[in-house]
Amino acid sequence: MQKTTSVEQLRISVTKFARRVYAALQKIPPGRVTTYAGLARRIGCGSPRAVGQALRANPFAPRVPCHRVIASDLSPGGFQGQRGGAALARKLRLLASEGVHFHNNRLADPAQLLA
Repeated sequence: MQKTTSVEQLRISVTKFARRVYAALQKIPPGRVTTYAGLARRIGCGSPRAVGQALRANPFAPRVPCHRVIASDLSPGGFQGQRGGAALARKLRLLASEGVHFHNNRLADPAQLLA
């Protein structure tokens, strides 16, 4: 049986805020997504951009699945600080491997969105 390690148990220097973001994100199951704003609300933060910055610096990927966060308009948003190119293509592949697809640059099944 494989032992799981929580973000709190890892000894990497990140801010308390980032740890809150990562802990909340670990609760998003495969096949589901949330928005930057939705994740911000979950942790009591008024700034989706601050959440995005924490995700951009995520040293725990893929254990902390930052690819499961999309823009409020249900487009893929960014990934690893990029809004296109190879990084975004990787995000889309990761999401597709979990059954999350986009059509015309929007989430194909809005039921996969966690509020």
